[in-house]
Amino acid sequence: MADTLNYRIDVSGRTGERFDEILTPAALHFVARLDNAFAGRRRELLDARRRRRERLASGEETLGFLPETASIRRDESWSVAPPAPGLEDRRVEITGPTDRRMTVNALNSGARVWLADFEDALSPTWDNVVGGQLNLYDAIRRNIDFTTEGGKRYTIGDEPATIVARPRGWHLVEKHIRIDGRPVSASLVDFGLYFFHNARQLLARGSGPYFYLPKLESHHEARLWNDVFRFAQRELGIPQGTIRATVLIETITAAFEMDEILYELREHAAGLNAGRWDYIFSVIKNFGDAGADFVLPDRAQVTMTVPFMRAYTELLVRTCHRRGAHAIGGMAAFIPSRDPDANAAALEKVRQDKEREAGDGFDGSWVAHPGLVPVCREVFDEVLGGWPNQLGKLREDVVVTAEDLLDVASAGGEVTESGVRANINVALRYVDAWLRGTGAAAISGLMEDAATAEIARCQVWQWIRNGTKLDDGTVLTRELAYELLDSELAEVRADLGAGNRLDDARELFVETALGEKLPNFFTTAAYARYLTQPR
Repeated sequence: MADTLNYRIDVSGRTGERFDEILTPAALHFVARLDNAFAGRRRELLDARRRRRERLASGEETLGFLPETASIRRDESWSVAPPAPGLEDRRVEITGPTDRRMTVNALNSGARVWLADFEDALSPTWDNVVGGQLNLYDAIRRNIDFTTEGGKRYTIGDEPATIVARPRGWHLVEKHIRIDGRPVSASLVDFGLYFFHNARQLLARGSGPYFYLPKLESHHEARLWNDVFRFAQRELGIPQGTIRATVLIETITAAFEMDEILYELREHAAGLNAGRWDYIFSVIKNFGDAGADFVLPDRAQVTMTVPFMRAYTELLVRTCHRRGAHAIGGMAAFIPSRDPDANAAALEKVRQDKEREAGDGFDGSWVAHPGLVPVCREVFDEVLGGWPNQLGKLREDVVVTAEDLLDVASAGGEVTESGVRANINVALRYVDAWLRGTGAAAISGLMEDAATAEIARCQVWQWIRNGTKLDDGTVLTRELAYELLDSELAEVRADLGAGNRLDDARELFVETALGEKLPNFFTTAAYARYLTQPR
């Protein structure tokens, strides 16, 4: 690949074992070309996000289906690309970070797809980012194993799951790589390194370069990804349309543009996913100042059966199947334990959740632990029979209005002291784990990631901001929140013992949940101030 551009590439991250196999001059120049081609549009779109959020917060604008794209929604003639090899049947998908142990376990889990996560389930230390690329590089070449402390060795089986990589969102940068002094888009680093090293190898194995796209807020952002795909395929001489992408509908703004997002990506689109936790966070982020009608109850009470969440998921299935795209359900985050009674109760809840999704027409769903693969597979096997998906279930009975999607008050429920404490507790524990290099943390029997931590701190901010009364009539003030924070901190500190990062976790919680504004939690500023190499 001839490189005629004049720019300087600086890599400031430390050198680790075999890092030079990923950070080759050719791969870095490929990432630099991507960033030079698309950095300007990325910044413009992030500015557009910010301006719209400000208009929503001030009441100057509300959300609705876009009149300027009505013709795309009405047009019955277009559809997305047919399912690519390895993505025809997606009845069970497992998600998790790209560390070596998870890579082997996920590929051997019995799930049809593994979401190899560089985003919410990965703490973005330099070791994790480059090490994750190395693990996928090895896995695709069937050259990976894992040995437990007890000496038991695991290798990849004969029928591994299809790998679908999830790069970080457009809002993040990778500060360890700079082009002419500016940090590079983390999305393009994760995508570019993976695509450059593995696209041809995947095609040779009868699969392809497949991606999950997180945190999109508009069809314009989907158009940017489509242009990135076309550019990347052209640069490496790979046929256009080879890439497939599944978009997470995990922002309330994107829920109003599902047709448009599929349309922009139609030559590369594989489906949409109902990213339930970030979706709830997005509601709070966009309407946290909009008054009592947008105040949500305790997180545990915001289930997928409340009306505004039901409207969103049913619209997703209808939209996908109308366009020939897969609809993938939300996360089951339960972690199996040694308590048989607790396991039985939790697995029954998982089963009911998956039965609802399969009955609604979803083509598959997510789990966070290999122990949940059998129950999810069993549920979808019962519905699918010998079919690979439910694309023929068009759900023409579904009619969803803008008012349905915005009817947050329909969630009902209460805010309780125990709910506030639970949010503070999980935020402290998760951020402590994140700062120590773990992005998917087992907390109170659930696999928590960045999305759940975002909800936890966001809800506390919203309740304080709106003077919300707890179920006993007590108003949640900032002063009371501080009292509860210190109480929970003492409990968590006693539980975790030495070597924790709880003082930093507390400071981050105060900064992002107890102030006047609602900043992003996992921003590059937080990264620069707190995130160090894990010991």
